[in-house]
Amino acid sequence: MARGPRGAGFPPGRLLPLLPLLSLALGVPRAPGADALDVCATCHEHATCLQRGGKKMCICKYGFVGNGRTQCIDKNECQFGTTVVCGNHTSCHNTLGGFYCICLEGYRATNNNKAFIPNDGTFCTEINCGHPPEVQHAVLVGNHSSRLGGMAHYVCQEGFESPGGKITSVCTEKGIWRTSTLSCTEIIIEINDVSVFNNTCVRWQINPGRINSKIVYVIYIKGQRLDSMETVHEETVNLTTDNRTPKVCLDLYQGTNYTMHISIASPRRSVPAIIGFQTAGDDLLEDDRIFNISVLNEACLKLNRHSKKVGSERMYQFKVLGQRWYLNNFYHATSFNFTTREQTAVVCLDLYPATEYTVNVTLLGSPEQHSVQITMTTAPAVKQTISNISIFNETCLRWRSMKTADIEEMYLFHVWGQRWYQKEFAQEMVFNITASSQAPEMCLDLRPGTNYSVSIQALSSELPVVISLTTQITEPPLPEVDFFTVHGGPLPRLRLRKAKEKNGPISSYQVLVLPLALQSTFVCDSEEATSFFSNASGADGYVTAELLAKDVPDDAMEISIGDRLYYGKYYNAPLKIGNDYCIILRITSEWNKVRRSSCAVWAQVKDSSLTLLQMVGVGLGSLAVVIVLAFLSFSAV
Repeated sequence: MARGPRGAGFPPGRLLPLLPLLSLALGVPRAPGADALDVCATCHEHATCLQRGGKKMCICKYGFVGNGRTQCIDKNECQFGTTVVCGNHTSCHNTLGGFYCICLEGYRATNNNKAFIPNDGTFCTEINCGHPPEVQHAVLVGNHSSRLGGMAHYVCQEGFESPGGKITSVCTEKGIWRTSTLSCTEIIIEINDVSVFNNTCVRWQINPGRINSKIVYVIYIKGQRLDSMETVHEETVNLTTDNRTPKVCLDLYQGTNYTMHISIASPRRSVPAIIGFQTAGDDLLEDDRIFNISVLNEACLKLNRHSKKVGSERMYQFKVLGQRWYLNNFYHATSFNFTTREQTAVVCLDLYPATEYTVNVTLLGSPEQHSVQITMTTAPAVKQTISNISIFNETCLRWRSMKTADIEEMYLFHVWGQRWYQKEFAQEMVFNITASSQAPEMCLDLRPGTNYSVSIQALSSELPVVISLTTQITEPPLPEVDFFTVHGGPLPRLRLRKAKEKNGPISSYQVLVLPLALQSTFVCDSEEATSFFSNASGADGYVTAELLAKDVPDDAMEISIGDRLYYGKYYNAPLKIGNDYCIILRITSEWNKVRRSSCAVWAQVKDSSLTLLQMVGVGLGSLAVVIVLAFLSFSAV
């Protein structure tokens, strides 16, 4: 809460005469001789004189604020005389530190704070959230207020609903609308209770929902003769109606097996219905051997029998064949007999997920066996079929499959690879494998030094499994150097080229100076090399320069061996004259607590001499000595 400065609302010059009175009101010790002053006589007209702690004090009456002697102000009006301190739509408050203003409910200060100091230019404005936000697939209804606490109401458009309840937005004290977490979702129309009547007519029902307009149904029929598998009748019929129990009579062939698909035309969505039935021939219209089949709950069939003989027993033979479009060798075949006296019976089948089935039902026990064939597709399994996934050999995966033993399954792999140190790097692979094992294994072709996310999905299941893995770095690329052999002459400058981060992030570049005799026994990953100033540098070699990867330019840079400069923490010392050396460039990669290095010999130096820079320095030094001696000789003459 903001607090105003002491004496807020009074000019500075008016405070000095009031200081003695203020000290009395606050109980500050008075100067000698001041006891004669009657404190109660100095109280403000809206104050009461009270004695506290042996001292008299002036206290403002209820509803007023101030020091009790010179100030007792109506705290609701916040006025000093005729001067308004806080302004409209405010309430005034007083503390020992002074006055401050607070905006009334429904208003907010122009400084975006709840409180402000009087007379600082701040004022209160009414909170207004403006026009309510739009909600997808919904319309704004009724009158709404844009003031604080105002509520806007929405109604979903036709064909959409809000399962969670009413959708509202509320105007908040920040001047913005708080949007609802609810949304309008499309109503998926379900087609249920499909049945055949009068041999060629079909009726069905749709689920209740807020749909008032007419619906366009798409009815696809496919007919086959009883004695042939060839299609003799294929047609698509559209039906437009607002009836919730639609029916349609079709011009169908007699003595034909039909499969009918009923769905709703785009853009609306629906759960289609499938029904299979057989139309009667001229001599079978009154026979009880006529029946039809419809699909219930994906894996169940509803058998409707047109029999006039109540209680007559009939036996039906079911032949089921399932295949998966993505597996050439997958077949699920089963057959069984089913006996019932009911005119309407339900038979549920044990089917595999994500499989296309053809079901043929034949009525047995009659001279002419009548059959009905229907096709159906099962959805992918909701339950996860992959479990106990693990990583081995860094790039290989092993998991447990919950499928039936010896049944083939196809697995879809989606692999993403990224490197934090190489923003432009991205690797993506999508492929599938087929396996019949219940403990499949798969090794992936992954790049080193990379973070991977691997998604595995069995196509018979709708849920993938995602696992993360990280590959370790390997040796960086060999340094690109031009090899030199130097016999007693000066060394050229080392040209250092930046290496590509193919196998991991590059950490540093080092230049090592070794005795030539140690070249054949040098181990690149060795960390024993020390600086030039160590005791063992002469016998074991030393690091003469180190550059971090970020300090090496993209093109190249040059270094003079022995230039007496520090590269990193290492001193680039001149080579000792007359010795044999091997100079090696080492690239080091470090990541995830793993260190890898690669090395290349840049130069072999035999009977070392001064470098070009050193020779120039010696020459200039000699010339300086000659000049000094000549000057001394001239001075002596």
